[in-house]
Parts: sequence; C-alpha cells; structure tokens
Amino acid sequence: MLVIKILSLGVPERYAVRRLVTAAYQELLPEHPGLEIQISEVSDSTEIGRAALTLVLPTLVVNGLVVCTGRFPSKQEVAGWLQEAVKQEKR
Repeated sequence: MLVIKILSLGVPERYAVRRLVTAAYQELLPEHPGLEIQISEVSDSTEIGRAALTLVLPTLVVNGLVVCTGRFPSKQEVAGWLQEAVKQEKR
C-alpha cells in the first residue's frame, strides 16, 4: 500500500493534487491490479512546516518521501513517483 500525504493550508490546492493522484493511480491499476493507496490531507501548519518550506502551495509526500513541494505537479510526474514507490515496495 502506498501512503500519500497532500500538505497545504488551502482546500482547493489539496483537492487539485488529490485529483492528480487519483488520476495517476487509475492509470497504474491495469499494470498493478492489486495496488492500494491511502491518501490523507494535512492542513496543520506545524506538520506542513516539518516537510515543506511553503504552507499554501501544495506538497506531495509518497511513502514518507517529499516528492514535490511548492507547485502543482503534472499527472505524468505523479504517475512516475507512484511507479517508483511501487518498485521500492517490491524490493
């Protein structure tokens, strides 16, 4: 199971990144049919501050690793990060 955290003070920012993650996940399912993800959204400024330099712009964390901060990633980028996390889990 991939554990994904979306960090941002802004609800619209978290929502947009959640949609990107969900779309990328759907693309990976045919290749990895048993793949499960757990998505959580973090809006606590203290917790966000531990992982990111910006509180408003989104930060994406996959399995404890900050993969993107301070911008909106593309769906292809998110799919690549999820794919890499799947490879790491299989090791």
